Amino acid sequence: MKKIFAALFVLSVAGHSAVAQEGDGSSLMERGAQQFLEGLLQEMQPAWEEMRSFMEEMGPAMMGLMEEVKDWSVYEPPEMLENGDIIIRRKPEGSPIPEQTEPVPQIEL
Repeated sequence: MKKIFAALFVLSVAGHSAVAQEGDGSSLMERGAQQFLEGLLQEMQPAWEEMRSFMEEMGPAMMGLMEEVKDWSVYEPPEMLENGDIIIRRKPEGSPIPEQTEPVPQIEL
């Protein structure tokens, strides 16, 4: 999600600077693309703000949960109850737990 916003921002800035450099000589296609990106950014702004406030509020609790749970494979997917509570059930004891026998290959960046 962050990559999408970053790409839109870069395209918007690049498009804006291109229009600024060319002045009134910009093509209809360039102006249309610029208006499309600006409209898209305006439409996404409320969702972006909501996600940001959610992360500010829930981020510390989520980090604590991530540190506490060592193996997520022994749990069922989260469920939301009618009252809004979220529960994460432990899988039954008989469920096979995938074991990792080979090391995960690492990618150098």
